Amino acid sequence: MVANSFRMLVRAEGARLYRDLPWRNTRDPYAIWISEVMLQQTQVPRVLTRWDAWLERFPSVFSLAEASAHDVLSAWQGMGYNRRALALKAAAETVASAYDGVFPQDTRELCALPGIGPATAQGIRSFAFNLPGVYLETNVRTVFLHHLFPDAPAVPDRELIPLVEAACPGTEAPFAEPLDEDDTPRAWYYALLDYGVLLKKTVPNPSRRSSTYARQSKFEGSRRQKRAEVVRILLAAQAEGGGLDAGEIRGRLTAFEREAGRAAVDAELVDGILTDLAGEGFCVERDGIWAIA
Repeated sequence: MVANSFRMLVRAEGARLYRDLPWRNTRDPYAIWISEVMLQQTQVPRVLTRWDAWLERFPSVFSLAEASAHDVLSAWQGMGYNRRALALKAAAETVASAYDGVFPQDTRELCALPGIGPATAQGIRSFAFNLPGVYLETNVRTVFLHHLFPDAPAVPDRELIPLVEAACPGTEAPFAEPLDEDDTPRAWYYALLDYGVLLKKTVPNPSRRSSTYARQSKFEGSRRQKRAEVVRILLAAQAEGGGLDAGEIRGRLTAFEREAGRAAVDAELVDGILTDLAGEGFCVERDGIWAIA
């Protein structure tokens, strides 16, 4: 059972720790969606340097939908996980064409959009539309694990979800009645996020006791880093006016690796990366020349 004492504590800590982040000063679902996607596996300080610039370059869902993959990927560089950028463009195309640019509020409709899962969908619902639901991301998990599962290891999300739902103002679950007029899904989840950030800094990270926890693999020297560099190589080549053959890509990637003190890459690895990227819609090959799709 999620008691009101727990909710009162979270609200008090959230008020004390509130972060005045720019995406909290809008109700525009497009702008909030961009912030939610950017914040996936990317630290807030990095997003603070990129969110405004993205909105200046793509100020609406229509402008993002109409942009080229090259422009979208170029704007995304430095944020990591290039798949997120292509998913943003694909989802924008769907919202523009199927919804006339108006974001749906229904969870199922949001989750049907490319790159939007349950947490991102509820982030849009809570922060843009002030609708209740289960917003379960790492900082929210941290608070619930710390207070409600203080000694339990490997807690599965299926045990957290009913509690998160029950605690959210506006649901029909017990203890979900608003504590006051300012107790809304939007304010509640901001409080959880900000309190979770504090807990991560002050106690052994409770999110490690989630069954979903996995330590991120090393990026430097990884295949994932090489993939990202190949995308950058192709973006630079296209900006210079053309594409590259596999040998030229291998040469530039090898130069990047050697500058970092690592060995040259072999042709098989480059071919495999290019094949994977092409299959995911990043690039195309025409007459032996590779370019951003």
